[in-house]
Amino acid sequence: MAAEPAKVDPMYQFTIQPLFGSEGWELAGYNIAFTNSALWMAITTVVLWLFVLGGMKREVVPGRWQMAVESFTGFIDDMLEANIGKAGRKYVPYIFSLFMFILFANVLGLVPFGVVGVHPFTFTSHFTITGVLALLSFGIVLVVGFLKHGLHFLSLFVPQGTPWYMVPLIAPIEFISFMVRPFSLALRLFVAMMAGHLLLEVLSTFVISGGNAGAGYGLLVGVPTFVLMIGICALEILVAGIQAYVFALLSALYINDAENLH
Repeated sequence: MAAEPAKVDPMYQFTIQPLFGSEGWELAGYNIAFTNSALWMAITTVVLWLFVLGGMKREVVPGRWQMAVESFTGFIDDMLEANIGKAGRKYVPYIFSLFMFILFANVLGLVPFGVVGVHPFTFTSHFTITGVLALLSFGIVLVVGFLKHGLHFLSLFVPQGTPWYMVPLIAPIEFISFMVRPFSLALRLFVAMMAGHLLLEVLSTFVISGGNAGAGYGLLVGVPTFVLMIGICALEILVAGIQAYVFALLSALYINDAENLH
């Protein structure tokens, strides 16, 4: 009886798995086993820490590493000043860390470590991770807004110039729009990263199936698909940077509402 061809599950790459088993990792009723997601978050944090550390030499004639860190810092500083004003400078450490963390996480997930037997895990393809990052920004907005403006911060839900008879209609709409912000912020990053990796996984099955079907199918199907995958990988690198920028930019815009209440 001929063996059935192995089936590739495109969603398997997103499976969170405990690295050292799940037994004995219970704490207060919750399983806190160390997973592949946690591992790559730790790797991303270490890489980010080393990147920043290497750029803190403060040489009179900066090297390439120092220039890279200073360029990213200046980029974030300019973005915050353009969207928040001078008050935005105090948020540079947070927005810089947020931007670089997401950027490194996205890029590391695209590096073909699988060639040497190490399979990267793109944790930004999970809504729980992007949701926590979005809630951090949303929490800063609430804390800054109420500390700086008190209950007057609630006037954010009533745009300036709104007629009094329209307030009962406009205020709930503005409130719902405000509360949806962290959800949309997290969803955008999660969907973009998941879709790209899912597409690459599906295309890889065409390459493998074409090669297994013979030289003819390999040339007709496998080679063009492989070339397409190279192009999509290049596009995914661009998407990785754009999504990190969009997440940081929207976080800055939301913080602006708390700093400069209109």
